[in-house]
Amino acid sequence: MSRPVVGVLFKTVALIPMFFVLFGLAGCGFSGSSASDGVREFFTPTDVSIICHHMQQYRSALRDFTVRLYAKNPKYEKDPAQQGRKIDSIFAPLPTGEQVYAYKPSQDILSAAFQGDVSEPDRVYLLSLGLWKSIQEAYNIKDGDLFLTGLQVSLERLQRLHYNVSQVNWRLKTYKDKNGKLLFITNQAGEGGYINMGYEVIMTQILTRIEDDIIMRGGLPGQYMFKMSTLFIGIII
Repeated sequence: MSRPVVGVLFKTVALIPMFFVLFGLAGCGFSGSSASDGVREFFTPTDVSIICHHMQQYRSALRDFTVRLYAKNPKYEKDPAQQGRKIDSIFAPLPTGEQVYAYKPSQDILSAAFQGDVSEPDRVYLLSLGLWKSIQEAYNIKDGDLFLTGLQVSLERLQRLHYNVSQVNWRLKTYKDKNGKLLFITNQAGEGGYINMGYEVIMTQILTRIEDDIIMRGGLPGQYMFKMSTLFIGIII
């Protein structure tokens, strides 16, 4: 083999790791052209592709979940336009609305969503913010930041996320106000006795994706028994 050909092959081989790094760094961006997405899929490891898909699904599912909660619980925010602004602020790269809970850790926000007296009266906002921030903490996503491989997703954080989301699912069906009414109206029968099970489906989908990622990281999802004194745990420790 001639020396020029060897030189070209050497340069090509040397560039391959760089391509993997550059395209791997595209990670879980929430936007981008179809062409770049196609290239990214080719160079991204399978576990990262799955986790990126899950992140997209988490955000979509939680937005739907929040819209449904506002529709069933308008007492927490009666203005539809303000509801929309709050939803946008929850999923924005940086907080654009209230400046208190937006900077608290997820466990504190989730606790506030269910506690008796809270400075922020909109429990729907608090619950959705707490859930989305929980996912960001577990998957180490900050302000839309990206990760290179699935190995950067901590198994312990995923397990804590699964615990907290499971507890949210339980509290939605359990926690009541001082008048004995559930804090959040979800699957109660509406007009004509119709029950909208959309909430249950969304929570099940979210928990299933977390469980899949836990298994992919070599762990096992837990089975929990909650009671009224059970606390949310910190995901980032």
